Amino acid sequence: MATQKKSEIRKEQILNAAERTFAGKGFQEATISDVAREAGVSDATIYEYFSSKEELLFSIPGETARRAKKNLENILNHVRGATNKIRSIIYSYFMFYQGHPDYAAVAMLVLKQNRKFLETKAYEDVKELSRVLLHVIEEGIASGEFKSDSNPYLIRSTILGTIEHLVIRAILLGKPKNLVEFVDPLTDLVIDGIKKDSKGQKWKISVAVTPLEGAPNGSAPSKGKKMKR
Repeated sequence: MATQKKSEIRKEQILNAAERTFAGKGFQEATISDVAREAGVSDATIYEYFSSKEELLFSIPGETARRAKKNLENILNHVRGATNKIRSIIYSYFMFYQGHPDYAAVAMLVLKQNRKFLETKAYEDVKELSRVLLHVIEEGIASGEFKSDSNPYLIRSTILGTIEHLVIRAILLGKPKNLVEFVDPLTDLVIDGIKKDSKGQKWKISVAVTPLEGAPNGSAPSKGKKMKR
């Protein structure tokens, strides 16, 4: 048991070192030796856990996505309403990327350019994480909080696409410096477009006045009221 725990710690140590190395030098330029030096281990130790540099790269997002999904689901269990849940999800994404710039660089600038990543178990983990958002949107549609004709896949793409765009700008240009400040604007922008109108029915009242027979000057109090919707 102790040996297994030590092995897991060493593996995470290598993955963290690879994340920093690939983010700083780029995947193509970085070598296994660079990662080994960053991790404080030998090249041979890395090959005990990963068969190639590419496998090492593809392994980086797997555990991160699984952990993020678990944490996010725990948070959402204490949040009421699909709108508030979406706000919480957007906040979680922005907070994570802002606090983990090396991971953001690897995920956005390296992994997204590699088609082989789509065939990995880690990619399935990333998709499972994105399904949390999809399920919340579907929940809002089913409950009547969002419009019934809302497209959950398009809404999810809008949210995640905007997050990725802002994160990439932050990586390459250094701005926006504070990603979290976009939580409310992005949430409100999306929700305003899909939230079901809850204002209720409006009534317009008009009064028709007709003269009574024998009334002086042809005037009279109102004979009746008509109510129109």
